Amino acid sequence: MMLGYLLARDGHHVTVLEKHKDFFRDFRGDTIHPSTLELMYELGILDAFLALPHQQISAFTLAVGGEYFPIADLTHLPTHSKFVAVMPQWDFLAFLAAQSAKFPTFHLLMEHEVTSLIEDDNNRVIGVRANTPSGPTEIRATLVVGCDGRQSTSRAAAGLPLYETGVPIDVLWFRLSRRETDPSNVLGNANYGTFAVLIPRGDYFQCAFLIAKNSLATSIQPAGLSAFRASIIRLVPFLSDRVEELTDWDQVKLLSVQINRLTHWHRPGLLCIGDAAHAMSPVGGIGINLAIQDAVAAARILSPVLGSGIVTQLTLAHVQHRRELPTRITQSFQVLAHHFLSSTLGNPAPIKPPLILRLLSPHPFFRRLLARFIGMGLRPEHIQPH
Repeated sequence: MMLGYLLARDGHHVTVLEKHKDFFRDFRGDTIHPSTLELMYELGILDAFLALPHQQISAFTLAVGGEYFPIADLTHLPTHSKFVAVMPQWDFLAFLAAQSAKFPTFHLLMEHEVTSLIEDDNNRVIGVRANTPSGPTEIRATLVVGCDGRQSTSRAAAGLPLYETGVPIDVLWFRLSRRETDPSNVLGNANYGTFAVLIPRGDYFQCAFLIAKNSLATSIQPAGLSAFRASIIRLVPFLSDRVEELTDWDQVKLLSVQINRLTHWHRPGLLCIGDAAHAMSPVGGIGINLAIQDAVAAARILSPVLGSGIVTQLTLAHVQHRRELPTRITQSFQVLAHHFLSSTLGNPAPIKPPLILRLLSPHPFFRRLLARFIGMGLRPEHIQPH
């Protein structure tokens, strides 16, 4: 959606395909980081964006073993918005769609599910086939961009090689009521062999409860829902008056965590970006923001050549070269975080906060450095002025 917005802004004809009839999805990211908010400012749409219902988090605290450690302070970032905006991604997508609709060359086709790629006699991708409510259709294009997530149809159809990084954790997603008196910046909670993240969404928390890989069916569900509720209370005591809201396992959704990336993000006529090119872990909530950085870089590199009707492999390789290093470094950080998290899972004893956390947390430099990494990422992109 962001790439379509930027290319249409430059006068290029863009068609965005969405397979569902709306943007409502429970598992899409909610955290709009300062790097993305700065792009909104550069586009001149930040005030309209922030007029939408959202929450603001300007500092992060980690609760480990019942002790609280400030780990990130965003108030010193060199951006106009020194906070993370928490907003359901369906609202963010709807906002971008409305802004994009102002450009006559932008077209959004809902309920268009891409099923395969169209190739010419030279194996160049020249469009896609899609299922629609009125039947199959074909859409031709100078360039197809796969932005279709970690289960990317375009990536699979293109046969692009994927490098997988083993991940030792999965995530259980569920909702619990939120009170005004609840902590708003204590996002991470670690103790008793468990770890949970609470994302404030207005009157409820979107809860991410980390578990060992593939343990939902083998150990957690067999132990029963009461045992699961008890583990939540033990980890986050202030939720004790609302865990009974979980009455059925259907309310608890499994997210199979992945970290992977394509070795080549492209082939003639096709480019993959975002999760289609590199699936990110939920750690840090940076996946959506990294994908948007991909889109901005891609728009800047592609826009000058799209008018010619020919996009070379060299141009597509330029996009990958621009964004691959930030992706690799960010994924390496997430892998290290996974090792720490997996080492805490399953041991029911109280966690002793790591010495390094005790040493670093009090220092403003550490909190500002981590805030810059989380809030802005590596190699933040910017909008070219018209």
